[in-house]
Amino acid sequence: MMDLDQIDRQLLRALAQDATQTAGALGRRFGLSQPATWRRIKRLEEGGAIKGRRLRLNAQALGFGVTVFLGIKLARKGQASFADFERAVSAIPEVQTVEHVLGLYDFRLRVVARDLPDFERVLRRRIMTLPGAGELEANVMLSEERRLGPL
Repeated sequence: MMDLDQIDRQLLRALAQDATQTAGALGRRFGLSQPATWRRIKRLEEGGAIKGRRLRLNAQALGFGVTVFLGIKLARKGQASFADFERAVSAIPEVQTVEHVLGLYDFRLRVVARDLPDFERVLRRRIMTLPGAGELEANVMLSEERRLGPL
């Protein structure tokens, strides 16, 4: 765990909201020089506090109007079946995230589709045919709010 001061936390909050901000702009905002801000960001990256910067696509604007969260319980358990399932489901383009979880289900997936019939096609032809796929629960996302986390 890294030791973070107040300025580090402010930088992380600002970058979590918009990772395209320059070190110069952030420095002006927080009373630092551009080089000092750049060194702090570099230290946060090297220390693991910043894992990377991602482009967030708007699935709906790209024609994917439905997002579904799937809980999947594997029919047979074992290290090989978990790994086989995870590898196979990760190869499906509509599956945005694959999370191995503890609880009622073994995996939680975030799946995007153009509409409900398209989701049904992905579910029946791609997901349910995977090795070990068993019981599942689907939850259709109605809305989403992005929270920055505990900083």
